[in-house]
Amino acid sequence: MKLPFTREQFLEVFHKYNISVYPLQVLLLLLAVLTIMIIYRGSKRQQKMVPIILATFWIWMGIVYHIGYFSAINKVAYLFGMLFILQGIFFLHYGLKKFPLFTFQKNIRSITSVLLLIYALIFYPLTGHFAGHDYPYSPTFGLPCPTTIFTLAVFLLTQPRIPFYLSIIPLLWSIIGFSAAFSLGIYEDAGLIVSAFAFSALYFLNGKRPQPF
Repeated sequence: MKLPFTREQFLEVFHKYNISVYPLQVLLLLLAVLTIMIIYRGSKRQQKMVPIILATFWIWMGIVYHIGYFSAINKVAYLFGMLFILQGIFFLHYGLKKFPLFTFQKNIRSITSVLLLIYALIFYPLTGHFAGHDYPYSPTFGLPCPTTIFTLAVFLLTQPRIPFYLSIIPLLWSIIGFSAAFSLGIYEDAGLIVSAFAFSALYFLNGKRPQPF
């Protein structure tokens, strides 16, 4: 894949983003931890917050990262930004109109979800460290790739399973983000394609019929 920017330019975007928004990326990480706590111990009413938190992540990535920073080296980022904002709106619609239930169970979906959550929050940055992508030249949580892995992991915990339209943009980004970042040596993004494959397989092979829009 021929990209309109170099590896150095790509890492510099992370550098500028991380320096400029600090310490907000810490808050985004804490929101991710809060999401897991709500799923594990929260009441059904508290779980209404999960889609709203996911909406916050995706709207943030669309406006701040894609449009605010990534667009400086890739004009297609404006399109990415609009898609991410749209995904955030989808989450708001789902969270406010539906009453989703998220739960950890003793099944393959939950086990896979836990592994992906651990990867997104812990092993993603560790893999980046060993690949030479140290802060601030690293994709912190709240940037598209680790947050997409986290999102797909949360999807696996929904009861009943989510409407398929909610997964289209995250799955598309998994393919786009993986193909671009991996060609630039961002090897931690291998988790994108793994999470997309795992989610897709479990969605279609282990669940009820999709809910209507």
